[in-house]
Amino acid sequence: MTEVHQTLDARNLSCPMPVLKSKKALKALEINQVLEILATDPGSMADIPAWTRTTGQELIAAEERGPKDYRFLVKRLN
Repeated sequence: MTEVHQTLDARNLSCPMPVLKSKKALKALEINQVLEILATDPGSMADIPAWTRTTGQELIAAEERGPKDYRFLVKRLN
């Protein structure tokens, strides 16, 4: 099980806010710490993985837990 160092509640936010808030929250973490992101925007399933790829972070998990219920784990690598 992955240790989560911070949880970002981005539920009820529309694109691009989940990514923008995730970027800010991840910068506050130390290298190798993990951010949990909770979202309800269906676009997050494409946006969060794309953001982690372009910024060089590690996407540990991208889960659709139910209708409009998404959870991501992102490890800060840089």
